[in-house]
Amino acid sequence: MEKTDVLVIGGSAAGIVAAVTGKSNYPDKDFLLVRMEKQVLVPCGIPYIFELLGSCDKNIIPDAVLSNAGIGLKVDEAVSIDPENKVCKTADGSEISFEKLVIATGSVPVVPKWLKGADLDNVFTIRKDKEYLDEVMAKLENCEKVVVVGGGFIGIEVSDELGKLGKDVTIVEILPHILGLAFDEEIAVKAEELLESRGVKLRTSVGVKEVLGDSEVTGVLLNNGETLEADAVILCMGYRPCTEFIRESGIEIDKRGCVRVDEYMRTDDVDIFAVGDCAEKKDFFTRKISCVMLASVACTEARIAGMNLYGLSSVKTFNGTIAIFSTAIGETGFGAAGLTETVARKEGINVVTGTFEGIDKHPGTLPDTHKQNVKLIVAKTSGRILGGEVVGGLSIGELTNIIGFIIQNRMTVDAVLTAQIGTHPLLTAPPTAYPLIKAAEVAAKKIRSGN
Repeated sequence: MEKTDVLVIGGSAAGIVAAVTGKSNYPDKDFLLVRMEKQVLVPCGIPYIFELLGSCDKNIIPDAVLSNAGIGLKVDEAVSIDPENKVCKTADGSEISFEKLVIATGSVPVVPKWLKGADLDNVFTIRKDKEYLDEVMAKLENCEKVVVVGGGFIGIEVSDELGKLGKDVTIVEILPHILGLAFDEEIAVKAEELLESRGVKLRTSVGVKEVLGDSEVTGVLLNNGETLEADAVILCMGYRPCTEFIRESGIEIDKRGCVRVDEYMRTDDVDIFAVGDCAEKKDFFTRKISCVMLASVACTEARIAGMNLYGLSSVKTFNGTIAIFSTAIGETGFGAAGLTETVARKEGINVVTGTFEGIDKHPGTLPDTHKQNVKLIVAKTSGRILGGEVVGGLSIGELTNIIGFIIQNRMTVDAVLTAQIGTHPLLTAPPTAYPLIKAAEVAAKKIRSGN
């Protein structure tokens, strides 16, 4: 029987960060990471293998990240966990004993059982699996008409990439707008207009009823009766946690299949942790179960688990998922953090909004200057900032993170209005009209006026 002090199951972002952070905090402990994949892909880079990167080989996380930290690696599949005896069995017949266990098995694409034709040739999903995606890329070379089912982040990023390759791409989204769960309507519409200007076709407010074809896909039937021709169909209909192998272990799993955890990322067994897409999440504001699956959230959870393996710290806890998203369509970035106005009002929160459109450099005559539009969602009674949405140049990714920090630290509009910032003509918006602060001014004025 193999032995290790800390066993990490899963080798993507969450597993790597849990292992590396744990080893850094507890250098005298032995760490072993078990994963199924021979090579691990950068998860957020997967949509860009089709055109921008050109191959999966340019989207690999090197194993040196583990070996340089003194972490062992075993390429194998965990098939069962015995929490009482602290033993994990793997597909090759091995048994690994452990003191502490971190489950970081991630998620796999959802393929609805009701969707007829989902098993036809040239119907694909976006798996975090290099060998599978290599095959997808090879097959797509001979496909001209592609239907992407799902207008979330993965769906639009893959669609834009395939469009750049000259494919005839149509996104089918059952919600009224693409990115409708992450952005308010006026922001989502900007993304739609931009995608359509780049040649991607959209079918919104309609779902897919059936994938058509005998052995190979020929099209999709929408639930409004419309038929779209297709040489390939890519299902981007969400992801589900990989937790089937632990169902017999007694570790508590919620109705969505996620492992229940506390703020230290511990399961109901204090020696077993779960992080990333396979772990249950609660919303930062409402404390309701959250369906957000992001590598950034996974890495935060992984750091917390790694720090708390052998000793709990009251300041090293996970206080809920804020949901900080960002993506890019061409040279335009879209970012969101926290609650949208739509969700806040649905939850019964009395909010005001502040919106301002400025520029991301100064003066605006500088090359590559972009408009920068910021929307803040603010609690009317307290002035606390609950969310923000940004559209602008590619620099908005970091601005979105700043809004995330503001939310996590429960800052108010007044705190933002009095915050000190640094500016530079080539790097930031002007200090006289910094869009984040100007948006806060608009919200503060509404609160003062009672509107």
